[in-house]
Formats: sequence, structure tokens, C-alpha cells
Amino acid sequence: MAGGKLSPRQKMINLMYLVFIAMLALNMSKEVLSAFGLLNEKLEVSNEKATLSNQMAYNGLKQKAADQPEKYKAMLEEYNGVNAMSGEFYNYVEEIKTKITAKVKEEDLESGNYEVMDKADDLDQLFFQGDNYSEEGQKFIDFLKNYKMQAIATVNSINDSLVGADQKAALVETISERFNTGDAEGKVTRKRDGKKADWLNYHYEGFPLIASLTKLTNVQSDIKTTEEDILSAMVQGQLASDVSYSNYSTLLEQPKSAYYAGEKFDGAIVLGRVDESTVPDRAELTLDGRKLEEGKDYEFANGQVKMMVSAGRPGDHKLEGMLIFKEDGKEIEVPVDKTFSVISKPNAAVISADKMNVVYRGVTNPLTISIPGIPDNKVTASATGLSRVSGSNFAMKPGKGRSVKITASGTLPDGQRVSSTSEFRIKDIPRPSGTVRGEFGEIKMPRNNLEISTIGAMLEDFDFDLNIAVSGFKFKVPGQPTVQVKGNKLDARAKAALKRAGRGEAVQIFDIEAYITNNRAYKLKKVSPVVVELTN
Repeated sequence: MAGGKLSPRQKMINLMYLVFIAMLALNMSKEVLSAFGLLNEKLEVSNEKATLSNQMAYNGLKQKAADQPEKYKAMLEEYNGVNAMSGEFYNYVEEIKTKITAKVKEEDLESGNYEVMDKADDLDQLFFQGDNYSEEGQKFIDFLKNYKMQAIATVNSINDSLVGADQKAALVETISERFNTGDAEGKVTRKRDGKKADWLNYHYEGFPLIASLTKLTNVQSDIKTTEEDILSAMVQGQLASDVSYSNYSTLLEQPKSAYYAGEKFDGAIVLGRVDESTVPDRAELTLDGRKLEEGKDYEFANGQVKMMVSAGRPGDHKLEGMLIFKEDGKEIEVPVDKTFSVISKPNAAVISADKMNVVYRGVTNPLTISIPGIPDNKVTASATGLSRVSGSNFAMKPGKGRSVKITASGTLPDGQRVSSTSEFRIKDIPRPSGTVRGEFGEIKMPRNNLEISTIGAMLEDFDFDLNIAVSGFKFKVPGQPTVQVKGNKLDARAKAALKRAGRGEAVQIFDIEAYITNNRAYKLKKVSPVVVELTN
């Protein structure tokens, strides 16, 4: 542009280009400053929410320590150290932010005029003194190092039975990365020239004020996240131990489904979780209106309220009352309202759906049909679409209609014939949802991923595992004609349309043609469409 002899007109054009480029650079600088400001605002809001959330979780831990000191008291003491230092470090960073923004006009801060925060002088003067760190700069570095060490020590103190070694190691690594202050000499390698620079200089010296302010707010965010991670690891580990499947049982345990007259009822009332800590402080129970006494009619053992009463006469018996626990410093009453039956001899069939209280059209529904006291091979059952699989296991393939009646019959040992009928509702298979690589609804993904993804269909929260295949679908890119695709992947026409879509545009996959692989005769309901927002 500057070489050779140029005409006055060309010189004028070149000058205009230079002015234009300078304007672009100026505008870009302002946009970057504003972007940092907006990011800082979001981090500030996030930190406020995290502070409230962490405080609520902390209050919950303190209450648990009061209610169940054997489980949570030591945990609370370990967490108190990192919690106190978190507050001290967070407030210290807030003081630094206040100092470096002291010269910024209040109206500029309130209005979000971040373009005026383009100088680096205030933070540079606070953190640096010549080629060395100032007293404040060294204090900031010391806070980072000390906080990291205390947080890691707290993680390592968590009982191995609550948090596994791999999970602890991963959390320690995460915390180390968050509060990393360089190598052993406090230096980092600069990407642009490969030379080493002091960590604090590399991250804070010479940056616009709004950029440094945002970095400091991010440090506060790291503090809140670390608090949450440690508390979550502690409490979730204990809760996971408490609710382990090995500690669970049904709400009413009994060895048999029915009892004969005069036989002792040896069932047990439990509260789901079975361990010593779930024993009630006391119980108030009645059986058929008669008050039960602890030690005589029931006892507390291994997290259960073990019953020691006679089953009584034939018929239904009502067990009622309250189990009283202490929680959050208050007495919590858990109601008991259970019924058990005592029979003199089998006189009715028991028919139950293995998976649900309805049967579905288009699938094979498993049923268990039996009569207490009668061998399975002596029990017969009849209904449209019903067939025996083996023993008491039957299969139902319902046809038309809204309900089906199943009749079960059998002969008692004394020769008496008993029969019972139950009615089940018939429902259609619910509407499937279209999927892209297993995701449904409104999703986001890169263009290349969508190009090679498989289009499918699935039934959300359905009780049966069905193999559903896709034979075709329609593909729509905004501003492009709809493409009809055969098969379950984008064809050449669809990929061509996809290439013309812009970043952030939402493409639609609809009119998905799906079928059950082992029952193509059954017509599924219309499949829900999928909307994919392109991320590149």
C-alpha cells in the first residue's frame, strides 16, 4: 500500500482504509471490555446463589450433627476449618476488588459502563513493586496456596468408607488445578515465547481493570465451588452409605403371604433403611385397637420394629399407630397403617400383574397366576390372548377392547373347587419420542456429529424394553426444502441441506416412521419430533 508512486486519489483511499481499520480495532476493544463486564456480572450472580446454597447445606450438616452425632459430628468438625478459611479468603478477594474499583465512578459501575475500566494501573500498583511482588501481592499468593493445602487436607480426611480413593484423588486433582500458582518456584511458561514468568505477573499484570476484576470474581467462584464439592463429597458419601441397597428392605416384612388361625404373626415393620440409626425413639402402636407394649408385643432390633403377637382369628387385622423419630431437633411422627390377613384355608385365587396394574396392547405382558395352597399345575386360567408359559407364569397378548377379564380356577386338597376373576385395563403403547444419538426433545450438537448420528425412537419411562427401529423421516433446515429420508441416517440430500445451515440454527427431524422389530403389524402412535440446534 505504501510502495511506488501513488495518485492523490489512491493515497486518499489508503488513508481511509487505515482510519477504517483503526475504528474496527477501537470498537473491538470496547466490545471485549463489555464482554468481560457481562461475564463478571454473571459470576457475581452465580456466587450469590452459591453462597446461599452452601449456607443452607452447611446449616443442614450442623443440624444432622446435632441429631446424629455418631455419624456427622466429626464430619462437621473437619468441614468447619475449610469453611472458615473459605469465608476469610472470599472476603479478602472482595476487599481487593473494592480497592481497585475505588476510582471508578459509581454511575459507571451501576450502568455497566465497562469501557472506562480499560487501565491496569490500580491493580499493578497494588500487586507489584518494581520487578517484585508487593506485600499485598505476596499475601494474595499465600492465600491461594494455604487455601489449596487446607482444602486438600480436608478431602484426604474424609473416611474411606464414605468416599472412595479414586473419587478423593480426582477431587484433590481438581482443587489443585483450581488454585494452581505455577511450578515450585511460582512460575508458568508463557505460550507466546516459551519463556517463564512469575504466576502473578502472567495472570494479572498489565491487564485492563475489568479483566482483572473478572478474574478475581472467578477466584471467588472457585472458592464457592470448592466448598460445595467438599461438603457434597462428605454428605453424599454418608447418605450413599445410609441408603445402600444392603440396608434396604420392604415396609412390611413377613415370611408368608397368609397365616392360619391361631398361628403366631412373626412379621416386622421397617422404615425402608435397615440399620441401627433408624430405630425410632419410641413407638405408639395398636393391633385391632388394642395398645401394644414394648418388650411384650414388639421390640426394637436391627432397625426394625419386630412384632411378637399372635396372628389371631381368621380375617383382616389392622396395625396402626406412629413411629416417632427426632429430626432437625423436632419429633417427627411416621404413621403406621398396615393390614395383614389371616386365613383358615385357601379359598381364593391370587392374580397380579408382574410389572403393572394394566396390560398393554402390542406387547407380551407377563402375569403370575396362583391360588394359595394349590399346586401351580392344578391351577387353570382363561382369557382372550392368555397362555401359560410355565408354572404360575402366564403371558397375555390383549386384542381389541378396553379391558380383559381373567378367570383362575383350582381344586383344593379336600376336593372343593375355587374360582376367581380379575379385570385388567388394556392400554396402547404410549407415543414414542424421536431421538438423535439417544437424545430427545431439543438438543444441541456440532454439525459433524449430526451428520453421522443415528435417528431413532424410544419410549420414555415405559415398563417394557421394546426394540424400535426407524425406517424413514423428514429433515428440515430453515430456508431449505424439506428432505424425505429413507433409513435412520442422513442421506446425501439431507447432508447437503445441513451444510447450508448456519451456526445456532435449529433443524427439525419429524414424521419419523418407527416400528417394533418383532411386531411390525402393530401401528405405533405418531413419533415426537426432534429439534437440533447447531453449535458450529
